[in-house]
Amino acid sequence: MTNGDLLITPEEQAAAEQQIVEQSKRIDFYITEYTVEILANKMRAGEYIVPSYQRAFTWEPERRSKFIESVIMGLPIPFVFFWEMPDGKLEVVDGSQRLRTLEEFILDDFRLGDLDQLSYISGFRFTDLPESRQRKIKNKSIRGIVLNEYADESARLDMFERINTGSKIANKAEVRRGALSGPFLDLVIELGDDPLFISLAPISPKLKDERGYDELVTRFFAYGDGLDEYRDRPADFMFQYAKRMNREFSTDPSLAVSYARRFRETMEFINRVFPHGFRKSPTGKATPRARYESIALGSYFALHDRPEIRDFTRERFNVAEWTQSDEFLEKTGSDGANARARLEGRVQFVRERLVNA
Repeated sequence: MTNGDLLITPEEQAAAEQQIVEQSKRIDFYITEYTVEILANKMRAGEYIVPSYQRAFTWEPERRSKFIESVIMGLPIPFVFFWEMPDGKLEVVDGSQRLRTLEEFILDDFRLGDLDQLSYISGFRFTDLPESRQRKIKNKSIRGIVLNEYADESARLDMFERINTGSKIANKAEVRRGALSGPFLDLVIELGDDPLFISLAPISPKLKDERGYDELVTRFFAYGDGLDEYRDRPADFMFQYAKRMNREFSTDPSLAVSYARRFRETMEFINRVFPHGFRKSPTGKATPRARYESIALGSYFALHDRPEIRDFTRERFNVAEWTQSDEFLEKTGSDGANARARLEGRVQFVRERLVNA
């Protein structure tokens, strides 16, 4: 079987099928249905738990008003996703804004803003509506999907991010920052603001606001420490790594010093040896992730294997020649960029050329 110019072997097909089966087991669920009144009261009673990574993202009043308008009009409301916790409470995987808005409107008398379709109730509170309409709203139902115990922490975060693709919501780096606060993440945030690093790795303002530098720093450490353990799922790998490193940093605070030194010494070496940093050209305004990983990790491993190269001149490495080669461009292309073999290939390409300089 072929895929474009690539030959897919039976072994690769079997591995792909096994991965599909394993990942599917993580997402097992049942469907439920609750009235708006029950949902609002359960939120108020604390039976629904909103994870920390979702708490900071709150709909503006206009969007809350529009959602309530949709509920009153009887428009279809998307499923709410829960995870059943060991104590029987439900963690809100997706839908916290909808649930919080219902709670505010039904129980806190949130005042509606200007509405498009139901303009006559603009400015109304719930208690301003006729009692008959209040009952009808309370009796409306919203369906939910409850994930069972197979949905581990990283699976729930992954689902949250996938459901909200394209929305103004937390991405993977933001989720890690909210869900895994601790000494390792504190260092990641600190290094993400390092002036030299920022000068070497330009990213767009949008990507910067979305914690793009946090993601790059985390990848540097995670792949640098555990490339042998990586299994082609970067989101899960980064999450579990950050969780483990928070524990280790808490146990041994001196790790923060050594890890900061590792990162900064690598960036200083790259600044001296690579004329354009992680850019493709002198005027480049972006940092392709695969290119960043190859140069950052290749440099780190080369310095580890042969420390004396930190004193070599830039001319001795002549990185401009091989970073512009077809082989390097192919290895840092986006096709299958997260596959372990591709990741190892591009990292080793840089490491070997620096070590053998």
